[in-house]
Amino acid sequence: MACGMKPWVVVIALTWFLSLQEHSSSVHGKPQVPCFFIFGDSLADNGNNNVLDTLAKVNYQPYGIDFPSGTATGRFSNGRTTVDVLSELLGFDNYIPPFAFVNGSVDILKGVNYACGAAGIRKETGKQLGARISMGRQLKNHKIIISRIVDILGKKSLAQKHLNKCLYSVGMGSNDYINNYFVPQYYHTSKKFTTEQYAEVLINQYSWEILKLYKYGARKVALVGLGLIGCTPSAISSFGTNGSACVDTLNIAAQLFNRRLVSLVDKLNSNLTDAKFIYINSFEMGSGDPAAAGFTVSNVGCCAVNEVGQCNVDHTPCKNRTEYVFWDGFHPTEALNRITAIRSYNAFNPVDTYPMDISHLVQLQINNPATPAT
Repeated sequence: MACGMKPWVVVIALTWFLSLQEHSSSVHGKPQVPCFFIFGDSLADNGNNNVLDTLAKVNYQPYGIDFPSGTATGRFSNGRTTVDVLSELLGFDNYIPPFAFVNGSVDILKGVNYACGAAGIRKETGKQLGARISMGRQLKNHKIIISRIVDILGKKSLAQKHLNKCLYSVGMGSNDYINNYFVPQYYHTSKKFTTEQYAEVLINQYSWEILKLYKYGARKVALVGLGLIGCTPSAISSFGTNGSACVDTLNIAAQLFNRRLVSLVDKLNSNLTDAKFIYINSFEMGSGDPAAAGFTVSNVGCCAVNEVGQCNVDHTPCKNRTEYVFWDGFHPTEALNRITAIRSYNAFNPVDTYPMDISHLVQLQINNPATPAT
């Protein structure tokens, strides 16, 4: 997931981000959307796994060493995740809380993060690591939150109008490969399906799940594509590269999925004219020379890792963390998360997002919703 931006793009992006940070610290305006709902895996998890019996749990040091509080929160990073940075860019004063800890708070009106490490589109994905909250289960959790929002606002119609205005970020699929298809010692999917067939199976199920999210009131949805899953330090050490920079078989599989995801975006936008879906091109953002974005290390993580590719407990990580693409065996550093969020919000290259970026998506006026919140 190394970043391939041209140097001038990096300078513009980071300068703009820093100026926005300075501005937001002194001026607290109204968020661009009333609420932000997040579905995903460990790239977006901000504490839901803390309460699960799973090896995919990072509520310990050195995770969180660069987070504002300086403590481990359950984020699979040294600091902010991409959705954390997006919430800042959208104008929220606080980060979107994890489902596991919202309780009865009215803060749910501003959104909830349902993401879970090791989770996938398929229910069984990640089972070798322990408990996890699949996309299907995250949707069930969202339905619980919707019922609470109805109670807070007093009417289903008011909840519906509120939900229609929110931004929804959905990033799933990586674990369906790295914690399912490409670990045949635990799963039979690679024996049952070719990579082409598996991508089709995943997208068919994903399509049904996204339609359910639409049924629940989502009208502004960003679907995050798979990154270069064959370029993670864990993939490189586990599979070898046969002379390539990355594990080509994993990246080819990710591209098969992404092409179908773009087609799904087109189909959804054609059929659901009262909503807008966009594609976040993580794969393209991660392609190219990482040195162009100021990174000097892209094939190993910043911390020493355990058997599941996460930082060893209380390990002292590298000091020059802004120069590393990866934090541990799988997950980006905050430095890369910042750039990814900026390019998702305000595309600097035409291929970053499709058919528009998040900054334009949130400005759309959604009128006459076809389906009430359930």
